[in-house]
Amino acid sequence: MILLAVLVVLTGCAKDRPGDKAQAAAPVAQVTIAPTPGATDVDPVAPVSVTVARGTIDQIALTNASGKQIIGQLSPDRTTYKVAEPLGYGATYTWAGTAVGADAKPIPINATFTTIKPQATIPATINIGDGQQVGIAAPIILKFAGPVTNKAAVEKALTVTTDQGTEGSWAWLPDDDGSRVHWRPKNYWTPGTTVHVAAKLYGVDLGGGSYGDSDVTSDFTIGRSQIVVANAPSHRMQVVRDGATVFDFAVSYGEGNEARNVTRSGVHIVTEKYEDFMMSNPPYYTNVRERWAVRISNNGEFIHANPESLSAQGSSNVTNGCINLSPNDAQAYFPTALYGDPVEVTGTSIALSQSDGDVYDWALDWPTWTSMSALPTQ
Repeated sequence: MILLAVLVVLTGCAKDRPGDKAQAAAPVAQVTIAPTPGATDVDPVAPVSVTVARGTIDQIALTNASGKQIIGQLSPDRTTYKVAEPLGYGATYTWAGTAVGADAKPIPINATFTTIKPQATIPATINIGDGQQVGIAAPIILKFAGPVTNKAAVEKALTVTTDQGTEGSWAWLPDDDGSRVHWRPKNYWTPGTTVHVAAKLYGVDLGGGSYGDSDVTSDFTIGRSQIVVANAPSHRMQVVRDGATVFDFAVSYGEGNEARNVTRSGVHIVTEKYEDFMMSNPPYYTNVRERWAVRISNNGEFIHANPESLSAQGSSNVTNGCINLSPNDAQAYFPTALYGDPVEVTGTSIALSQSDGDVYDWALDWPTWTSMSALPTQ
C-alpha cells in the first residue's frame, strides 16, 4: 500500500511539473525557402530567397558544389535574404543557416535545389557597339550563333530604350547560320537620339533544349542625318546632310541589260567601307582592286571609285550594278559615310529584296515589318 501511494504521488508530480508545457511547444518561427527545397530544373535567374515569419535570420549562406558562397542581401529587419546574382546552369546549391523565433528558439535552415542543365547554350551578339555613332537608318541586329525556335520568349527579353520615345519593332529575318532578329524604327531615327539595347537572354529558353548563354547590351547614338539620293535615270547622286545638299556627283549605275547588273531600287544602308577592296564577279572579273568602296548591300553593290567608267559618269549607266564615281568624288564622299546611312535608289527595274542579302530592312513596309515580330500585338 505504501509503494502504491508513492507511485501515485510521483505520477501526479510529473504531470504538473512547471515548464513542461513550454518545453513541449513547437518553435514559433516559420521559414519559407524559394525555390522549394529539393526542386530541380530551376531557372538560374528565378528569385531565390529565404523568408522568416515570427522571427529573424541569424546566419545564412547559399553555396555551390565547390563551396563558393553566392552573393546575397539580408533585409534590414533580418527577415528576408535574397540572392543577388545569377546562378549557374546544371548546378546544385545548398542553403545553410539558422533562424531565431520570437520565442528565442532556433530553427535550422537546410535545403538544396538544382538548376536547369541545357542541352546547349547559344551566345548572341549586337551589331552596334557601345559608344558607336550610326546613321539614321541603322537597324539593330541581334545575331544568335544557333537556331532559336522559342522566338516569343526571346523577344520578351529584349528592350530598346531611347530618349526620344522612338516607335519601332523587332522582326525575325531568315538566316542560314543560326537565327537573327532586327529592330528598326518606323521612320528614320531622329538625329542625336541616344539608344540603350538590353537583351536579357541568360536563363531564357531558346527552344530545342537550348538556353541563352549570356546577357548583352549596347549604348549608342544616332549621328547627323545623311541621305544619299540615287536616281539611276539622272546619272547623278546627291548627298543630303541635315536637309542640305553637300555633294552632287556625276555617276554611273548598273547597265541593266541583265538582272545581275541592275542596281536595286529601294532603301539600302551603308554597312561597311574600305579604302581598298578587291572585287570579284566571276566569270566577268576577279580580284579587281577598287578604291573608296562603301558597301550598300550584300549582293555586291558598292558606291566606289572607278576610273574606267569615267567617260560614262553623268551620261549613261554601264556598271555591273555598283554606283561608280570619279576617284576624286569617291574620295570626297568616303569619309562622310556612316554605318546606317540610307542610300535611296530609284528608277531601276528590280527592287531590293531578301534575295539581295541580309540587310533589306527598309525594303519592307511597316505592316509587313511588324507582322514579322513574334509578338505582333506589341
